[in-house]
Amino acid sequence: MSTSSGKSAKRASPGYACTECGMTAVRWVGRCPECQAWGTMAEAGVRAAALTRPAAVTPRTAAEPISKTDSAVARAAATGIGELDRVLGGGLVPGAVLLLAGEPGVGKSTLLLEVGQKYAQRGGPPALLITGEESTAQVRARAQRTHTMHEDFFLAAENDLGAVIAHLDEVKPGLLILDSVQTIASSTVEGGVGGVPQIRAVTATISAIAKERGIATVLVGHVTKDGSIAGPRALEHLVDVVLYFEGDRHTSLRMLRAIKNRFGATDEVGCFEMHEEGIDELPDPSGLFVSTRDIAVPGTCVTVTVTGRRPLLAEVQALVSPYGASSGSPRRSFTDLDSSRVNMLLAVLGRLSDLQRLSEREVYAASVGGIKISEPAVDLAVAMAVASAATDRPLPANLFAIGEISLSGDVRRVSGVQRRLSEAARLGFRKALVPHGSDWSLVAGLKVYEVPTIAAAWQTVSAL
Repeated sequence: MSTSSGKSAKRASPGYACTECGMTAVRWVGRCPECQAWGTMAEAGVRAAALTRPAAVTPRTAAEPISKTDSAVARAAATGIGELDRVLGGGLVPGAVLLLAGEPGVGKSTLLLEVGQKYAQRGGPPALLITGEESTAQVRARAQRTHTMHEDFFLAAENDLGAVIAHLDEVKPGLLILDSVQTIASSTVEGGVGGVPQIRAVTATISAIAKERGIATVLVGHVTKDGSIAGPRALEHLVDVVLYFEGDRHTSLRMLRAIKNRFGATDEVGCFEMHEEGIDELPDPSGLFVSTRDIAVPGTCVTVTVTGRRPLLAEVQALVSPYGASSGSPRRSFTDLDSSRVNMLLAVLGRLSDLQRLSEREVYAASVGGIKISEPAVDLAVAMAVASAATDRPLPANLFAIGEISLSGDVRRVSGVQRRLSEAARLGFRKALVPHGSDWSLVAGLKVYEVPTIAAAWQTVSAL
């Protein structure tokens, strides 16, 4: 009887786990039922199915009224990097655990060297960087090149969780940087380095120590091919803040975004510029996204996009050329723009009398400076740039356009019009196309034209 019951419990135990989301299953399947990823189910070993209630233990601290809880220990301290503080909501909170993810080579380690050096300069507890991917000599060479060395900035190369804890006991840091969490393994947990059990155990242990000792902790995370954080989905739930550091390797622009933040907003973005000697913050990055030229040229239009809470000027460029092939369809190529929306705009533009043969021509469109523009508020600028290129009529150099375009050709209202107008006026623009009925007030030196439809917008521009 008992033998049969034991075999039944063993068969009911999950023996496979998804390496992406951590979902468990009794049998192997080719596709994870939870995250729909293929080939991610790996054997996780047999676990007991019986659930038992744990025995009561003495709590570390007694419960007290929430009004008597000291909130000073959870107050954010500025890092000295304004763009990072903007995203974090004021700075680093003692005991908080941050997960910083990004593609290889985007500059995560360079940014964190800057964070560690700024923290060490403040005085007080030192900063500790533990690298599991590089040697200490490699990290020191980068720190020397980027001028981020300090006597209170400690460095160690470890891959064992026990050794990491020993360094914490010896150095007693106020800031811990672990680069990266997928390279650290615990000797008490089965599975290979970077596997689901190891990542979960390492993150949970480091998080518990950080909160117990009040250590601000930054964990560096790898990303998969589709841009998501590698490892179990539970990894994002174990930390307090999840940051993404993104940017094109071929451009100097880098952007830092928060997708989870227990201490601040998640709609802020920080801008940085990479160069040979390190990384610099960009409090006013709009100049990177707008070309500087003396005369107006066809096919360009400036817009104002809101990234997080920050209005940024961006320039859209378009090229329309004759289609010379005898068969097939004209080519459409769009860079850093939403291709589906641009194709929709081309169909709407084809109704205008000046652009009725647009479907027979090749169209190329892109944004300047490597910024990805996806919000509908830039529709009007894209449409004006394409119309300008198709008719070979340059738009006024000091004009910008904001507005969403519907399938009927109407220009719809967008949010934050006043902020967008003020930012463009601050940078010298004097004429604006905005949706009819927008909520805005007069800005000094700025002439605003309200347009109800895309046809009215093109007529207004042609008359300027």
